[in-house]
Amino acid sequence: MADLAEKTDRYEQLLTEALDAAELAAPPETPLATGATDCIEMAQSYLEDGRHFRDDGDLVNALAAFSYGHAWLDAGARIGLLDVPREGHLFTI
Repeated sequence: MADLAEKTDRYEQLLTEALDAAELAAPPETPLATGATDCIEMAQSYLEDGRHFRDDGDLVNALAAFSYGHAWLDAGARIGLLDVPREGHLFTI
């Protein structure tokens, strides 16, 4: 079983890589582009929150924040708002 600190670090790295890989798929100046931007901004906010929690020693909430951030990206990719790599370990689609 994975150690909580190791798992938290792994999920932070996964979210960081996923944010770097995700690109807007929706045409600019459309409501879909706004939704895509929202997905990326929410993921970035959860990454920052997770880092804050980890710095405070709260690994449970840090892991949850990293997981929620990644879920925003997965959801955006699944409904076509974000272009993401189809191969590899970063996304569930």
